Amino acid sequence: MSTAGVDLALMRRNARDELDVLIEHRCRAGEDPYVFLHELPTVDELVVAELHADVLDARGLTAEYALARHAGRSGRADAELHRENTERIDYEVLREIALEHPELTRTVWHMIGAIGA
Repeated sequence: MSTAGVDLALMRRNARDELDVLIEHRCRAGEDPYVFLHELPTVDELVVAELHADVLDARGLTAEYALARHAGRSGRADAELHRENTERIDYEVLREIALEHPELTRTVWHMIGAIGA
């Protein structure tokens, strides 16, 4: 699936709204924004995550990917294999997003750097 036809401006507005809701929720719960703001994803990270999910869904891999991700975090004997498979899929999908949306390249490469960390 190609993500080239998506409206990034709209996706960024929606991601900003989502982030604003998260911030307000945590502030109303009594948390100090100075403490938690650095833990939250950026607007572009939310956009890339949404595009990543859309690609997996379009390829019919959402359930398989989720199960492999879960198995990779388990104590199973084949956990490392599942971890490697999901990291490979993450890399391929994120790289595709970066190629189709040059304005997201910096964010994508940052996210690729966090794979396996």
